[in-house]
Amino acid sequence: LAHLFSCCSSLLNFYVMQLLWVSRVRINRWFILRVALIHRWVFVSKKGYQETDEAIQSSVITKLKGVSVTNTSESGLLVWGPEDYVIPPQVKTFTQYYIYIYIYIYIYIIQAETQMCLFTCDEVDDLKHGRCLRKDESSNGTCEIYGWCPIERKFKPHRGPLLTNAENFTIYIKNFIQFPKFKFSKSNVLETTDDSYLKKCRYDEELHPYCPIFRLGDITQRARYNFQDMSTFGGSIGIMISWNCDLDKGYSHCHPQYYFTRLDISVSNTTIATGFNFRHTRYFKNATGESYRSLFKVYGVRFNIMVHGKAGMFSIIPTAINVASGLALMGAVTFFCDMVLLYLMKKGNSYRERKFEDLIDKNPKSIFDGFCLLFSADAQMLHL
Repeated sequence: LAHLFSCCSSLLNFYVMQLLWVSRVRINRWFILRVALIHRWVFVSKKGYQETDEAIQSSVITKLKGVSVTNTSESGLLVWGPEDYVIPPQVKTFTQYYIYIYIYIYIYIIQAETQMCLFTCDEVDDLKHGRCLRKDESSNGTCEIYGWCPIERKFKPHRGPLLTNAENFTIYIKNFIQFPKFKFSKSNVLETTDDSYLKKCRYDEELHPYCPIFRLGDITQRARYNFQDMSTFGGSIGIMISWNCDLDKGYSHCHPQYYFTRLDISVSNTTIATGFNFRHTRYFKNATGESYRSLFKVYGVRFNIMVHGKAGMFSIIPTAINVASGLALMGAVTFFCDMVLLYLMKKGNSYRERKFEDLIDKNPKSIFDGFCLLFSADAQMLHL
């Protein structure tokens, strides 16, 4: 019976919030600081009042300029222009945001035709090596195969770059971007009527931020590498164009930012992972109709141009959502301050006695009256 009465009594209890006014400067300052940091993080750092668009649409157009003259025993006197040392001549876009450019640094050329080829071997007859010709079983012989002759020999560049002044070549990177959600578009080229501007300017972060013409030597230097150090075995350079635009500030506050890095990073130039090279061929026929080809083994620099961006503009929906989130976080801060005050302070016991106080009417006229008395109790303000 006593147990049943206790259960019924607990059902008739009503809990009201009791407010404590605590004159603790340290706690109050800590609470204000936490609230200020939360709102600064949400609305200032993360710009929670803005709607964002990260689906940037981008187009990149490149053009290289520079002329070099070479005179070697293999190829004689040659003049090299962008049409000769850039692969491909018109840069092909592989994905929406990445393009690749190859520039010759050193070239190994083999003029070859299709016929029976001979080279030294010590293997038996098989499909890979062809027919092995030798005087006796104890001697090395010659493998006879059908292919482009002469065959390619093992080769590594042992001297400086073929195009010695390649670091003074310039690359023109024209980038158009658009954020479709906000119908905002812009280019990294200065809007001017001066036709000679692009002929005389070079990119400078302070003086000419909208001049998209870069010297190759400056690009590698900004990537913290020396162009001459890369010239022997080639390399790969990443150029990132970043557009982070606060459209609430207007069109003139949306600027491109350039970042440069070397992608084929290695500890030293002695590892097999260092550098960059590839092969390509050019085919032709002589006066008699016989087919020939030139095999190019190219050690060069590969440029990877990447475009990323994000734009933001004020919108009432994310503002309302983040205001509500901030208020919820304020409740979490209040709960944490309560825990500190009630359980970690020296006077925690005194605070708990005042905060959790039982109010019991010993002579209620009825159970309903006692319930209504508790229900109508106001929050009690206690000054400690």
